[in-house]
Amino acid sequence: MTTTTTRTAEDRTADGAGLHTLTHLDILEAEAVHIFREVAGELERPVILFSGGKDSAVMLHLALKAFAPAPLPFGLLHVDTGHNFPEVLEYRDRTVEEHGLRLRVAHVQDFIDSGELRERPDGTRNPLQTVPLLHAIGEGRHDAVFGGGRRDEEKARAKERVFSLRDEFGGWDPRRQRPELWQLYNGRCSPGEHTRVFPLSNWTELDVWQYIARERIELPAIYYAHERFLFFRDGMWLAPGEWGGPKEGERTATRRVRYRTVGDMSCTGAVDSDADTVERVIEEIAVARLTERGATRADDKMSEAAMEDRKREGYF
Repeated sequence: MTTTTTRTAEDRTADGAGLHTLTHLDILEAEAVHIFREVAGELERPVILFSGGKDSAVMLHLALKAFAPAPLPFGLLHVDTGHNFPEVLEYRDRTVEEHGLRLRVAHVQDFIDSGELRERPDGTRNPLQTVPLLHAIGEGRHDAVFGGGRRDEEKARAKERVFSLRDEFGGWDPRRQRPELWQLYNGRCSPGEHTRVFPLSNWTELDVWQYIARERIELPAIYYAHERFLFFRDGMWLAPGEWGGPKEGERTATRRVRYRTVGDMSCTGAVDSDADTVERVIEEIAVARLTERGATRADDKMSEAAMEDRKREGYF
C-alpha cells in the first residue's frame, strides 16, 4: 500500500483551489477524510477494522491521508476466523509493518477452544465473528469502530447511516438512527454504547476500484485473475480447506478466477475472470449486474434477512 499524496481534495477545497476541477473521486475522498477527522475530534478511543480486503485497504489509505504527516491516531482490529485466505493475512501483516501500525487480532478459534462458541455444521465461521468482535470492542473500551461497509453491497447495509449507534450489547436498531443533515454527525454515546462509522458509505464497488487505480493502492493478489484449485457447492466455486470441502461427489477443477470480496474461505466464492490488472477489473465491474456479496458470499444467502439479523446482534 502506498500513500502518494498527503494533501486531500478536502484540503484543496479548504484553500479555495481546484473547485472547478474536483472529480467524483475527489468528493468521495473529501467526505471520507472529513469523517475520519470528525471522529478523531468527537470520540476518545476509535479503532479501524482491517481485514486486508480491498475496502479496508482503501479505508486505511484514506485514514493515513487524513492525518499525514502525523501518525495514524487509531489502532487496527481484525477478527480472524481461522479460515482466512493466506494471501490476505500476509498482506495484512506486511501493511501493518510497513506503516508502523498497531494491530490487535481477535481469534474465533480462541472462543471455540474456551467453549464460548461452537463450530457450525456447515463449517463456516463468518457468523461466529460477532462474539470475538464485541469482546475486543469492550476490552479495548472503543467508542467508535470504523468499518468498510458500503450501501451498494447488501440491502441491510443500505439502511445504515454513516454514524451507526450500537447499544450496550453491540446491537443495531434501525429505529435509533440519527439524522445526518449537511454532513453533521452525532457520535455521542451512553456508557457501554459505541458508534460504528462507515467512511465508504457513499462509495460503490466501481468507485473503490477506480480509487485503487488512481492512488496505486496495493491489494492481495487474489483480487486479480490467477489459477486456483476449487470445488463447486451451492452454485459457487469455493477453495478447499480443513473446514469441510470438497465432499464426496462435489465437482472439482482448476480454474482461472479472481475474488471480488474476501472473507471466510468456507463461504467466499471465486468468479471466473481474466482480469489480471486494475484496469481490466474496472472494465469487468462496470458491466457486472450483481454486487460482490450477492454473487459470492454464501453466508448472505442463508435467509432473506441474514445480514440484518446479524447486524442486530452486533455483526459488522
